[in-house]
Amino acid sequence: MSTHQRAPQPAGAPAPRPTVGSGRIFSRPVLAWASWDWGSAAFNAVMTTFVFTVYLTSEAFGGEERASQVLGWGLAVAGLLIALLAPVTGQRSDRGGRRKLWLGVNSLIVAVLTALCFFVFPSPEMLILGVALIAAANIFFEFAGVNYNAMLSQISTPATVGRVSGFGWAMGYVGGIVALVVVLVVFIQPVVDWAGASSENGLNIRLVAVFSALWFAAFAVPVMFAVPEMPRRAATVRIGFLASYGLLARRVRAIYRDSPHTIYFLLASAIFRDGLAAVFTFGGILAAGAFGFPPGMVIVFAIAANVIAAIGAVVGGFLDDRVGPKSVITGALVGLLVAGTAILLLGTATYSFFGIEWTSDTTFWVFGLLLTLFVGPAQASSRAYLARLAPVGDEAELFGLYATTGRAVSFLAPTLFALCIGIFGSQLYGVIGILVVLLAGLLVLLPVKPPARVTRAVVPKI
Repeated sequence: MSTHQRAPQPAGAPAPRPTVGSGRIFSRPVLAWASWDWGSAAFNAVMTTFVFTVYLTSEAFGGEERASQVLGWGLAVAGLLIALLAPVTGQRSDRGGRRKLWLGVNSLIVAVLTALCFFVFPSPEMLILGVALIAAANIFFEFAGVNYNAMLSQISTPATVGRVSGFGWAMGYVGGIVALVVVLVVFIQPVVDWAGASSENGLNIRLVAVFSALWFAAFAVPVMFAVPEMPRRAATVRIGFLASYGLLARRVRAIYRDSPHTIYFLLASAIFRDGLAAVFTFGGILAAGAFGFPPGMVIVFAIAANVIAAIGAVVGGFLDDRVGPKSVITGALVGLLVAGTAILLLGTATYSFFGIEWTSDTTFWVFGLLLTLFVGPAQASSRAYLARLAPVGDEAELFGLYATTGRAVSFLAPTLFALCIGIFGSQLYGVIGILVVLLAGLLVLLPVKPPARVTRAVVPKI
């Protein structure tokens, strides 16, 4: 790896990107980078979407509505902490040339917190512990993601950034498929009877947490060897943690002065990405609670959803490099609104169309999968949009702002989801809160210029 290192830069000079490879999809750096996305699916798909949070919001923890509300509030608090801390942690990893180091440290912390979920037994008294572990893991997962996303500029070129970003998201979805299949056939509906598949005291689900921790840790390793560390800036002035916020404020002002649409995009994406996250966070909960899917069916749906999402991410990535990320994001948000509205309007009732019975299961299978088709392109193109505009050498700080602006409003979808459940008394109506956030994000995005028409900002170093 030492062959990729560069000498420290003069004080105040932007750190160059130590790019590796050509940005080709199947190059070693891109595959190693995407391996982290593959591994992270064990946390995203298994822990926070389709398995552990479904377990955590079951009747065993005090009732679906109450547990769902507690989870929503817990994630909202986690989002607030991320909003306060993410950009400064990104800034300090840029300045210290420790982007890869902090990716590894934060990934390890996520794995440990995930493994500790083994001790969340099915009891109302354990609900707070379970929510606290998931919320804390979300915080450190976002910190890791700041540095991971910043690496996108190191492994891609301006002509391939959309495809590489889409490939990373697709690898995450495919990794989710494989992880969910393992969970299904080993722990939930085992093909071989063994002690760990017992549902007594939630043993099988608690072991799923251990499996997820090991899965994430294992697939986070390749990027640590295949992508070089950022060079450390020589002779830079050391500043304290609190002083970092002053530097951050000056840099945000500089970005707004030179490239205001970068800030506009951060604000727009903050809103709609909160809605995108809610689709996956609460998707499995809705399938089990509102639509009555048993645990095995939830996982089967999750596998199908990840297949569709992976296809959407890859197609969206290719479209991104051709028509631009804004067009891809706009189309995806419209698709999400249509599919989500259909789920809300059709609900859990059974209908008859021309003599053909349309059940609530059919509603969720058709429009739930349609939702996942559009989530991937919106996520991947948002990352690619920002990578095209990130100041050279300060990518992690800007992606920290990306996390912060997202988390600054990340209370919106969980809060509205919980509030709508409280108002209407049914889990299904939590969908209203998610749709409101997606629509607001789309409306704020429409006036934002595409990156081809936006000037890349240059920010002050100290």
